[in-house]
Amino acid sequence: MSDPIPLTLSVEGMSCASCVGRVDRGLSTLEGVSDVSVNLASESARMQVDSPDRAGEVVAALADLGYPARTGRVTMTVESMSCASCVGRVDRALAAVPGVLEVNVNLAAETATVTYAEGAVTPAQLVATSTQAGYPARLAEATDTEDRSTRKAEEARALSRRMAFAAALALPVFIVEMGGHVFPAFHHWINATIGQQTSWVLQFLLTTLVLAGPGRMFYAKGIPALLKGAPDMNSLVAVGTGAAYMYSVVATFLPGLLPDALRAVYFEAAAVIVVLILLGRFLEARAKGRTGAAIEKLLGLQVKTARVLRGGETVEIPVEELAQGDIVLVRPGERIAVDGEVTEGASRVDESMLTGEPVPAAKAIGDSVTGGTVNGTGSLTVRAGRVGQDTTLAQIIRMVKEAQGAKLPIQGLVDRITLWFVPAVMSVAVLTVLVWLVVGPQPALTMALVAGVSVLIIACPCAMGLATPTSIMVGTGRAAELGVLFRKGDALQALDGVQVVALDKTGTVTEGRPELTDLVLAPGFDRAGVLPVVAAVEAQSEHPIAEAIVRAAQAEGMTLPQIAGFASVTGYGVRAEVEGREVLIGADRLMTREGVDVSALADREAELAETGRTALFAAIGGQVAAVIGVADPVKPASKAAIAALRAKGLTVAMITGDKQATADVIARETGIDHVVAGVLPDGKVAALEALRQGRRVAFVGDGINDAPELAHADVGIAIGTGTDVAIESADVVLMSGDLRGVVNAVEVSTRTMRNIRENLFWAFAYNTALIPVAAGALYPVWGVLLSPMLAAGAMALSSVLVLTNALRLRRVAPAMSERADPARSGAAPVAAPAE
Repeated sequence: MSDPIPLTLSVEGMSCASCVGRVDRGLSTLEGVSDVSVNLASESARMQVDSPDRAGEVVAALADLGYPARTGRVTMTVESMSCASCVGRVDRALAAVPGVLEVNVNLAAETATVTYAEGAVTPAQLVATSTQAGYPARLAEATDTEDRSTRKAEEARALSRRMAFAAALALPVFIVEMGGHVFPAFHHWINATIGQQTSWVLQFLLTTLVLAGPGRMFYAKGIPALLKGAPDMNSLVAVGTGAAYMYSVVATFLPGLLPDALRAVYFEAAAVIVVLILLGRFLEARAKGRTGAAIEKLLGLQVKTARVLRGGETVEIPVEELAQGDIVLVRPGERIAVDGEVTEGASRVDESMLTGEPVPAAKAIGDSVTGGTVNGTGSLTVRAGRVGQDTTLAQIIRMVKEAQGAKLPIQGLVDRITLWFVPAVMSVAVLTVLVWLVVGPQPALTMALVAGVSVLIIACPCAMGLATPTSIMVGTGRAAELGVLFRKGDALQALDGVQVVALDKTGTVTEGRPELTDLVLAPGFDRAGVLPVVAAVEAQSEHPIAEAIVRAAQAEGMTLPQIAGFASVTGYGVRAEVEGREVLIGADRLMTREGVDVSALADREAELAETGRTALFAAIGGQVAAVIGVADPVKPASKAAIAALRAKGLTVAMITGDKQATADVIARETGIDHVVAGVLPDGKVAALEALRQGRRVAFVGDGINDAPELAHADVGIAIGTGTDVAIESADVVLMSGDLRGVVNAVEVSTRTMRNIRENLFWAFAYNTALIPVAAGALYPVWGVLLSPMLAAGAMALSSVLVLTNALRLRRVAPAMSERADPARSGAAPVAAPAE
């Protein structure tokens, strides 16, 4: 069986949680489709399919459900096609791309026209697919997909026009009818001039225009859904306003069917309800456009064109046409187009969009640069390394989009409730009408109608559907601005419940660049004879300690001898043969295993460990030759960050391969609560499990050597290097290089989950409290019966409040500013890694 293929589609027409539930159920029942996640806020559906062919079936199913997927059409000019076989290969290559719905390759015109599902694939990816198949392509004509904020802005403008038109028609109806109730004299004046019947006929005409014009959308979507047995929010509005309208029509034109006591019209309720709901949707569209502001900012960092050297000349080309190895010229003040390496020039580059650090980084020949960062005053020539979708910025955007589209575990409760919510509300409305008809005071039918319509209108589940996804979108977007990338959306919720934060030492708490501080020699050995031999062996290792020893020997101008038989003994050290003598370098456990007596230097090794050095033995020819002390300084921000984590009530632990005495020095200097020392690389997962003890554990590592621990922890947090963001084992990736990012990640998670709970509380409390009020629960006590117009206003307000509350997350301040000069730990250099 082939691996599942991820597929993301943009879906139109979803307006409430019931819509989400129907799309989710409809797609989940399709053969070959799994892990469906539908998001109302981003208007998308993510799933896994067993083959690319399923995309067409999914799109067809969405159309049948009444929620069509957005599709695009692009025409490419394809080179190198010479026969029907070429056409077939291009056709098959493009058709195999998930999200491609239809391919038409024309040999005579040398074009390929592709219909695709928006959100699943882009024109640039289609061009790359054809090129990779051996047939270079370029865009000849493409329908540019509008970005979400633009689309939402246009939707808001359209809704505002509808709302204004509906309001202009509904205002006279509202004034005439409600004015008469508030001011009896006004009512008498209307009757004395145009008469009640004429007034009602005019209200009928105006309300009909409202319902048939701006309000038609509710009936066009709601009635078919109702007839299919799958009512949604539009169904509630259609039934509620339709009931008020039809009752009023009967009272106006067929008065004989109603007793005089029941003759009343509710045209103003039907008209004003439409206006208020359109107002709510207008405000929602505006707010939804702002939920994607972070993505828009990231997209704004992408460069459109680049100046490259081609044939000895400088030409400006679209970034989509850049290839690995291209030489890109970057002028002062320009954004760098690609990830690459500086080949000429020197400058300072503002990398704050990645690291948050305000001080530009110096760049010279051989240094790496990242696409989207801003060049300073110097000119640079850059050899393109990663281009297109492989750039760091593209990866960040992809991560944020995936996180924003995630469904958190807390959403499961909402989905289970909203699955039956609308049918339950309609049942409550029917029951409300029946109860009023049986036990209500006169005019019972009128009171029953008012109560039933109010229940239908006030119970719209929009707020419940928006409560979680809007907070996720805004929260993860804000996190990205703070340099925190949630690779997996559920990590946003999981991190909020973490009680223990376990830290890797090297490169996480410490700088990860140790230096040789001590070389204590055994009797009969000298520095000139030992250091070059040790450095020659360590030159074959990639361990940070090895690099420190080699740097020290090179700094002293020593010539390294030839070695043979190098071998690394994981968790112990290394061995090799130099000039006919066996050389061992490692911890005391290696010497013990190999039978080397280290008693002559044991005391000095213990002293070095107590002062925070990592102490290693070197044995030459079976005799201990030296004890080596290496120190790795604590990162300046570590102490303050650890204090901030403890202030949040978290237990902070450190896992290291160093000796207990060495690790304790670091713990004392940084304020770490618990130390697990002397751990071999394959024992770190067990150490994590020992720390768990029924608690949720987050592990923080550098993402390079810590994959098992990152995967095993409840939340794996990888400290990135500013460019290494594609760390598959981690749930969260930090763009900054220190622990301040962990504090900010916890802060964003806590604030976002609190925001989600506030939204859900409001959404559920609103319905729980106001549905009984709408049904008339307060009438027997206080004589209060909720007007359908007030119900519509409350319903619109509930969604707007949820969205507004979610948008507050855009103002989340970093718990520890990357821009502030961190509190210095004041620690002496501490032990280098023994991991």
